[in-house]
Amino acid sequence: MSDACEREQRSEKCASPKSASATASMTLASTALESTGGQHQQQQQHQRQVELSMESDSAAPSTGPAAAGRQQQHQQQLLHFHDSDMRELREIKQLLWGDSVREDVFRRWSQGFEFSDVEPSALVQKQGGPCAVIAPVQAYLLKIIIMDMPGIQLTKLPSDKCQSLLIEALCNILKNCRALRYKIVTLQRRSTKERRLTPPTTIDDASEASELTIGIDAATTVDDPTAATAAAAAATVTGNDAMLLTRLNLELTPEQFHDRLHTLHFDHISEVARYYMDNYSQLSHTYGVLLFMYSVFLTKGIEQVTSDISDTSEPLIHSTYGYGAQSLINLMLTGHAVAHVWDNEQDVGGLKLRGICEQSDIGFITLMEQMRYCTVGSFFKNPRYPVWVMGSDTHLTVLFSNEKRLVSPETPSETGRRIFKSYDPEGNNFISSTLLRDVLAALNLVSEPAYVSLMQKRLDPENLGIILLNAFMDEFFPLERRSTPDTFELMHYNGIPGSNDNNKVRYYCGSAILLEGDLKSICTSNPMVTCLQTKWPNIEINWHDAHMPSLN
Repeated sequence: MSDACEREQRSEKCASPKSASATASMTLASTALESTGGQHQQQQQHQRQVELSMESDSAAPSTGPAAAGRQQQHQQQLLHFHDSDMRELREIKQLLWGDSVREDVFRRWSQGFEFSDVEPSALVQKQGGPCAVIAPVQAYLLKIIIMDMPGIQLTKLPSDKCQSLLIEALCNILKNCRALRYKIVTLQRRSTKERRLTPPTTIDDASEASELTIGIDAATTVDDPTAATAAAAAATVTGNDAMLLTRLNLELTPEQFHDRLHTLHFDHISEVARYYMDNYSQLSHTYGVLLFMYSVFLTKGIEQVTSDISDTSEPLIHSTYGYGAQSLINLMLTGHAVAHVWDNEQDVGGLKLRGICEQSDIGFITLMEQMRYCTVGSFFKNPRYPVWVMGSDTHLTVLFSNEKRLVSPETPSETGRRIFKSYDPEGNNFISSTLLRDVLAALNLVSEPAYVSLMQKRLDPENLGIILLNAFMDEFFPLERRSTPDTFELMHYNGIPGSNDNNKVRYYCGSAILLEGDLKSICTSNPMVTCLQTKWPNIEINWHDAHMPSLN
């Protein structure tokens, strides 16, 4: 081993007494990693991890029953991690795809995270389906740019910076899972030829066998550290091998893909970021999107996911069209796989159905709300950052703005308007006079019966049985001021090339204005405006360059 490698090992071991053990767990719980090319850096990382693993096992005296017992206990623990992960991955597969995975749907989901040629920070979605993952990732990436890089010209971002932004966005999503340990799913490499029955035991043997075996069984790796060293050595592939591997990626069946899944464990999100930075091909290769999705589910834990969903009778990925269910979208956006988009819980026919439990970093608005298929709550409509995933009936896109006042705290009058409208699910701008007491109580205003009766007569002088929104606001919030500016810029992203000018994914900018009053026009021929009006009922927008962005 070179002096440089020894120094590296000493520095890593000195950083934390547990680091070598954690690295050993990370290495031995998985096998050789998927990569579209044999990067020298990845080989060094694997070899370093295996050597650290062996050093950690040999740090104690190598003889005696105590040392043997510790090594056996360590190996049993790693086997337990591996078996537990594999069991959960099988359950996750069932949850996502159902009893069987259609190959055409699987192929549509088989893509890496890839940036546009003309918009450096815009991800490209090659086919319909994976927008349930790609759009939330894009939204978090844009959130980071808006908050950390104000005034930056998006077209001037260098590619290496966009890669680091992508990794930071992925880590944001993983952190939302609020797990004690991050479990990253990787793809084991194998060639199409028959694998050796016995793994090579030396680096020379491994090099000679690299054409026959790319990766070895995890169980063998755990039981035999020498085999682990050989596996790391065999992970180096030649240029021709890389071309073969690329072809294999494109041709993997769903069964072959799921048979090759393995995991890495990390205690800190910074370690995840470093791993992705050192192994960026894990994200960019053919299965990058799928592997990250599985990583989120495994990190969250199958028990917690199924508890959030409550009804697991239908797969989260549509078996025919391939689009993701709302539970999948919500997991990516909030870290909770709940099936609904309203605030907190709602009682529907005696059932308590869970929605969004707190204000999210990224918002969500959908055309389905205007069609009365759902009601999006305030937590999603008013996120912490001015970025919203937009839903149509078939696709997800992203809306964003540099105007931070769009998500400033509600004024009292805005709170009053929101609470009033929560009792007006049809959007009629009036409520039954019998609901006035509930509205006042929700706003912590006086709700004594005598006072409510007086207000009902005052707000409904003709005794029609209804109270208009404008009358309510004039009575209780006469000096209404909006925190939202009257004019602002909005930008839109659609990852499908065919939905963009010249089939090139880019951002489109428009100038928005909020009109006076509460009346809104429903324009069914313009789904974009209709969707925007679920958030800003009186919005009008003029898109620059005469291009109308598409929700589909």
